[in-house]
Amino acid sequence: MSRTASRQEGEIVRDFLSIADLLEQPQLARVYDYFYREGEATASELIDELDLAQGTAYNYINQLTDTGVFTPTADGQPQRYAAVEIELTLTTNDDREYTISPALIAAVARRTTDDTIDSYIDRHGVHGLATALSHTIAREQGETTHRLVADDLGISELEAELILQALRPVVYEHFSLDNSGASLADVVGDENPDV
Repeated sequence: MSRTASRQEGEIVRDFLSIADLLEQPQLARVYDYFYREGEATASELIDELDLAQGTAYNYINQLTDTGVFTPTADGQPQRYAAVEIELTLTTNDDREYTISPALIAAVARRTTDDTIDSYIDRHGVHGLATALSHTIAREQGETTHRLVADDLGISELEAELILQALRPVVYEHFSLDNSGASLADVVGDENPDV
């Protein structure tokens, strides 16, 4: 027997699909991240900042507005838009939780410019990146080490350190933390401080 989704359920599905688009399309994630960090901006500011073609920028803005991820902030020209804060937690059958947040979207956005993040997503998926992001927060708060992260994720210590370092700027852009985590120099040792 088929069942018609209620309006609220329809909105939840629409919201989920729009978030899925952000996680699958790094360029779209970059646009969301830019507006989220700026608070609000115009298409012209987006074009200048991300070096996008005008048509591409408007397509992204329209897509994100149509899906409810962007909202116009005022009437008038030029139109200004703001990114809606996203906070979605998914629970798997084995009780693992993954949180989709502006920080995760920012990490996905870096896929186009950071080879470490790009290859990590290729190997472990966006859910693996979400887990690594959680570990990066814990590491920066001094609650874990790259060795413990490697054990927990079932990856090499080197791969753990590389992804923790790649995600570190995202963590500091999106969370208020004291700078207490280890740096790559701490891991490598003082014998080669230029690494």
